[in-house]
Amino acid sequence: QVQLIESGGGLVQAGGSLRLSCAASGSTFNPAAMGWFRQVPGKEREFVAGINWDGGSTSYSDSVKGRFTISRDAAKRTIDLQMNSLKPEDTAVYSCAARRVLSPGYNYWGQGTQVTVFS
Repeated sequence: QVQLIESGGGLVQAGGSLRLSCAASGSTFNPAAMGWFRQVPGKEREFVAGINWDGGSTSYSDSVKGRFTISRDAAKRTIDLQMNSLKPEDTAVYSCAARRVLSPGYNYWGQGTQVTVFS
């Protein structure tokens, strides 16, 4: 069993920064990749950033590239999302996700943490 728990969300002024963290607990699960998604009411979940566990290669959506940085700490079983130059359109519930080896998609999800950016 695996649980993903996000933290670090909050209210921030446009142009500011937040750092989100996601911790895995209750399992020795070794993911193929982990990532961050976000969702606002009435819209579909959007991919934000992902990181491969082996090697640490990263990918980002065009909307956050250059502003957000994803990282991982394998020993601590955590991933972080450093969000800089935040914009009001970044406002969303941000969820951590993990993908099993050989899985075509993400399999485990946290409950999300709210990020609100005001101008």
